[in-house]
Amino acid sequence: MVLLSGYYNNSDVANVDSSENDSVPFRETGYVCSTMGEPCISCTTFNILAPIYKRLDQKNQSVRESEFRAFWLARNKKILNWLLYERSSIICLQEFWIGNEELVHMYEERLGAAGYDTFKLARSNNRGDVASDMGKDGHTSWAGLLTAINKEYFKVLNHRELFFNDFGDRVAQLLHVQSVVPYSRNQNDSVEQEIIIVNTHLLFPHDSSLSIVRLHQVYQILQYLETYQRENKLSHMPVILCGDWNGSKRGHVYKFLRSQGFVSSYDIAHEYTDSDADAHRWVSHRNHRGNICGVDFIWLRNPLKSRKPLKISWAEAAFGIIKYQLKKVSLADNDAFAFLRAGNNGNNITYSAFCDALRQVNLTGLSYGLSFQETKDLWVQADTNGNGVLEYEEFKRIWDATWLRHTDEDCSLADLNEGIAEEEAIGFAVKKAVLFPREAEKGIWPENYSLSDHARLTAVFSPMRLRCSKQSL
Repeated sequence: MVLLSGYYNNSDVANVDSSENDSVPFRETGYVCSTMGEPCISCTTFNILAPIYKRLDQKNQSVRESEFRAFWLARNKKILNWLLYERSSIICLQEFWIGNEELVHMYEERLGAAGYDTFKLARSNNRGDVASDMGKDGHTSWAGLLTAINKEYFKVLNHRELFFNDFGDRVAQLLHVQSVVPYSRNQNDSVEQEIIIVNTHLLFPHDSSLSIVRLHQVYQILQYLETYQRENKLSHMPVILCGDWNGSKRGHVYKFLRSQGFVSSYDIAHEYTDSDADAHRWVSHRNHRGNICGVDFIWLRNPLKSRKPLKISWAEAAFGIIKYQLKKVSLADNDAFAFLRAGNNGNNITYSAFCDALRQVNLTGLSYGLSFQETKDLWVQADTNGNGVLEYEEFKRIWDATWLRHTDEDCSLADLNEGIAEEEAIGFAVKKAVLFPREAEKGIWPENYSLSDHARLTAVFSPMRLRCSKQSL
């Protein structure tokens, strides 16, 4: 039996604000992980609200925390105290103020002293969502990502940076890590398990037409993942995606990731489904408009997971946004078909009419819209018989498409039927997942919470052996 030594009550390390004592995670001396006898791993994702974005005066929105060193320094010291108190195996931060050398040094020094390898990445074009790249305090204003890996648990094998080069100048980090403690794959074989970790922060949906940008950012991450795993022959490994996805469980990004075999660790831990009834049970963010929503996720995809081809999932997701945009202008299926026909006398949709309709709903023709090739690819996916036009039956197949046709039962812990060739791999089960402040778990945002405008999400995973029929791959 092995304990997760990271979770301990050390007041010197914690030094936390007593007002959050009720929100202390895993206060017991250790977290038992006995399924396979190997240690659990833990992962924390947290958008720490860069000081350049934190508003101090609701009447004067231009006053930011970055102008007052004492304020941002005290708040970030408290954030670090909490992170070091929890000591997660993996820490993924968003809105990390990379433009401030003092803050960067503080995080790197304290995390490094606690046994973490750290990796930071600024948004492209030194983007900081402010009027200029130089703040009033004299610091450059760009923010980005920080990922920290606890060396007691993982060795970093590779680190890649992904630049979306799009409208929002967003980025992602990919870390390929290997467990320090070997995991038992079977009675006679142990492996130093490898995992891929991604940290990202997607574009904020200032307008519904920007949903296509966020969806495309996820598509690029998944394409990169697919390429990286194929080139390095890494198909049999878990993937963990962390970050601020700026979209809820009802959004296109959530559905896209579900179609690719990912599960939300928090929802799995609390036995929440993808139904509308469970869509708003928890929150993790209060945005600058005062709206509260659940946008922070730790996604897990185990190896040997059966899923749709990525290109098909992308097409379905893009068509989902097209359908949403058409419904926004109160078009039912028959009206939408007529709109897409654009006056064509025949009972079909031509490619030129399809392109014109996408322009009218702001999905093409803009700097952040679908490219010519992407539009063409969607058309090819929709024109199933390849005759150059969309008949009503082909249109209905798109309009009525259901998202969540998963095959979650393809792989399990149990033995499969004898005589069928099997693949073996190590995956993870979600043991626990918690949001802090704890009120967020009830869909409430506490007024006295000031660490960030996001909740901190921590998940604990235990290793498990998976067996899967080769026929299902």
